[in-house]
Amino acid sequence: MDDRGRLAQSLIGMMRWPARLFNHACRMPIRSCDAPERRARPMELLDRWALLLDRRLMTRAAGSMAAAILILSSLAYGIVKGDHLAIVCGYLQGAGDWVANGAGLRIASIALTGNARVSREEVLATAGVNGTTSLIFIDADGARQRLKSNPWIADATVLKLYPRDLQIRISERVAFALWQKDRAVSVIAEDGTVLEPYVEPGLIRLPLVVGAGAQLRAKELHALLDRHPELRDMVRASILVSERRWNLRLKNGIEVLLPETGTASALETLTGLARKQNLITRDVVMIDLRLSDRVTVRLSDAAAQGRMDAHKEQPKKKAGNA
Repeated sequence: MDDRGRLAQSLIGMMRWPARLFNHACRMPIRSCDAPERRARPMELLDRWALLLDRRLMTRAAGSMAAAILILSSLAYGIVKGDHLAIVCGYLQGAGDWVANGAGLRIASIALTGNARVSREEVLATAGVNGTTSLIFIDADGARQRLKSNPWIADATVLKLYPRDLQIRISERVAFALWQKDRAVSVIAEDGTVLEPYVEPGLIRLPLVVGAGAQLRAKELHALLDRHPELRDMVRASILVSERRWNLRLKNGIEVLLPETGTASALETLTGLARKQNLITRDVVMIDLRLSDRVTVRLSDAAAQGRMDAHKEQPKKKAGNA
């Protein structure tokens, strides 16, 4: 109102905006209130007004969402580009564990079975379990895969028993042989997995295989040698030649050349000669079994010289007798 008590704005202009809103909601011009056939029902008006408000809210929400997506995308790009993903995941994991522990999902007991070579501390560290880890945020499958990455662990099972128990069961590989390649000696399992890149004193008496690819074929060869315990106990090293065939180095220095095929038959022949003629205990340096129809033996230098001397003396004895 002005200083004379009059309105500063016409009442007609002030009353126009509800008419406009009503006119927009009805999607028809307001012509006469005396025409009931042109009036929209009250529920239809409410529906149209709600739809109008929803459109305005959706427009505002779409803008806010686009801005949020832009900000989050920038943050994600910076985290990945700066190689901070592991740190951020660690913070999120810690926050989640804190909330879950507060809700009563802290791990109360851990049952671990099957470990002999791998310590309990190493198993838990590999599985990602520590004093603040909550049961709900443990990735059982991820923990299992991490445990299997340890060469000593052949298989693992991780079970979450709610609300507060964790069960870990592992199956370990067994040290089978020593594998030498390029002057480096490692401990291997039956399947050829390298268990340790060094040899502990307690494993020094394991069978020795030498050469590229020998770790993958050692189980097959030793299965054949196990059929002949006397020969197996005399083997110092098994050498794979060109990844095709084996040479056996015996403890007395004799080298046995096995064929590329028919290894089992060649070992049978060697065992028979050892029993009947004491071949592997005589003064020889090499036994060649690569040919299926013959066995070639190389004498030591001393034995060869003695044999030559014996042949030289034999004609003289015959001449003297004559």
